[in-house]
Amino acid sequence: VRCSRRIWVLLGSLVLIFLTSLFLSVSLRGGVGFNYLEPPGWEESRRVKLVPSYMGVHRLSSPDAPQQKTCACPRCVGDPGVSDWFDENYDPDISPVWTRDNMQLPSDVYYWWVMLQPQFKPHSIQQVLLRLFQVIPGRSPYSSWDPGRCLRCAVVGNSGNLRGARYGATIDDHNYIMRINLAPTVGYEEDAGSHTTHHFMYPESAKNLAANVSFVLVPFKTLDLVWITSALSTGQIRFTYAPVKQFLRVDKDKVQIFNPAFFKYIHDRWTRHHGRYPSTGMLVLFFALHVCDEVNVFGFGADSRGNWHHYWEQNRYSGEFRKTGVHDADYEAQIIERLAKAGKITVFPGK
Repeated sequence: VRCSRRIWVLLGSLVLIFLTSLFLSVSLRGGVGFNYLEPPGWEESRRVKLVPSYMGVHRLSSPDAPQQKTCACPRCVGDPGVSDWFDENYDPDISPVWTRDNMQLPSDVYYWWVMLQPQFKPHSIQQVLLRLFQVIPGRSPYSSWDPGRCLRCAVVGNSGNLRGARYGATIDDHNYIMRINLAPTVGYEEDAGSHTTHHFMYPESAKNLAANVSFVLVPFKTLDLVWITSALSTGQIRFTYAPVKQFLRVDKDKVQIFNPAFFKYIHDRWTRHHGRYPSTGMLVLFFALHVCDEVNVFGFGADSRGNWHHYWEQNRYSGEFRKTGVHDADYEAQIIERLAKAGKITVFPGK
């Protein structure tokens, strides 16, 4: 009798252990979860995001679910389901700004970027960035999509089609006004506007800016990063492949660095390797598409006569931009037209 009782107790214990194991297995595979097994945010941390606050809304929603608007504008850049072509290529998680958080470039991005303008003197990119981020903030000032916000941006190119177009007041009515390289406004206020919030330049085109304007450096080489650090501090660098400003008068707290990974993303997904690399105008346009809710485009393309001169000058070689081989102006124009047809931008044609 004692032996049989022991056998029944042993069998009961084995059955209890088996049922407990089975219950735990089902729970961990998708049944009732145990919060103590996973730290807070574990699910979110598994997906690496270059801009933690940006959510890839078009990836997370099912095809049958009602689409939510990402902003309060009539049409929002981030709204999914408007254009399959746009949704397939658009990556809302990649940051257009190079920061402390995304200093480390993927190897393919790094080698592509350093070959844009090869240098004879090597630099440690890590050390250069660490020194730079001691001078400037090294963080992105752009927040996540906000359904209650309507951030309207004007991307102002330098085309001669701005002359006589009288877009000045319309341009100045935007929250962000982005300009490129020289882009003078004094004397051209009626056509090109007078306000600027972001000015995109590389070292060889850099100029001093008002304190309320963000200087966005478009770097093509490590020496460009050495230069901006120097121009905001010691003034040691005076020459890259051309003379550059020894000192730069801009608001250090508003200096931003264009992310080479974002540069290559445009080259791979949007311009599709047409041209050696995208034009600065395309870089600025896609920068706006990643930080703004509504994007309006001015001063892009040729004028009504087919000339490619700047609005502040007459260029007798007006077709040379198309022939350099560096940029493919015709293909970039097709991308802009397609973005407009998809309702992601509005292009103001000018004269």
